[in-house]
Amino acid sequence: MPEFKKRETSYKLRIGDILKANQIFEESEELNKRLQFVEIGDKKILRVNIIANVIDKFESEGERKFASITIDDGSGQIRARLFGEEIAKLQDTSQGDTLIIIGLLRSYNQEIYILPELIKKADPKYLLVRKLEIEKTFSKPLTSEQKNKVKALRDEIIDKIKQAEPKEGIDKEEIILNLKNSRPEIITQEIQKLLEEGIIYEPRPGR
Repeated sequence: MPEFKKRETSYKLRIGDILKANQIFEESEELNKRLQFVEIGDKKILRVNIIANVIDKFESEGERKFASITIDDGSGQIRARLFGEEIAKLQDTSQGDTLIIIGLLRSYNQEIYILPELIKKADPKYLLVRKLEIEKTFSKPLTSEQKNKVKALRDEIIDKIKQAEPKEGIDKEEIILNLKNSRPEIITQEIQKLLEEGIIYEPRPGR
C-alpha cells in the first residue's frame, strides 16, 4: 500500500509574527539553505494561512514565467511568489484586493516568502476577524496576579460609572483620564467586555 506524506498544518498567522519568528534551516554547505520551519512559541510552522491586502503586483515578461505580489495585513509585509503555470492563480488579482493565501514558507537570499497553494479573494472585514482569531489562539493564559489586576480595574470602571449615575453616565474618555495607572487600550478593552456582558450599557455612543 502506498505511503502518503502527512500535509503540514496551515497556521493562521499575522505577517508580523512570521517576520519576527526564529527561522530554522537545514544543515548544509550550500549558500542558500532550505528553510525547514519557523518557530513561534512552541510551534514549528512551515505552512501558513494569511489574510492580507495586495499592495503591489509584479509579473515577468519572457519565457521564464514568474510573478509575485506583496501583501500587507497591518502588522507587516511579505511577498507571495509563483512560478511557471502557477502564476495563473494571480490572473484576477489586483492591487487593493483582500486575499486569503494558504501556502508554504520559503526563503531565498535571506528573504522569507510564501509559495501559495491557494489564493482566494475575501471581504476586507475578515482582516479584523483574523486578527481577533489569532489573538485568541496565541494569547497566553493570565497569571493569578494579572487576573487580580484585571478584576481590580473592572471594579474601578464600574465604580466610576455608578458615581456618575446622577449625571446620566460618564464619557469613556473621562474614565480613561481618571484611571491613570492603567493603559488606555486596556481600559477600553475592559469597557467593551463589560458592555458585551451586559453589566454596563451606553445611553448614547461613548457614554
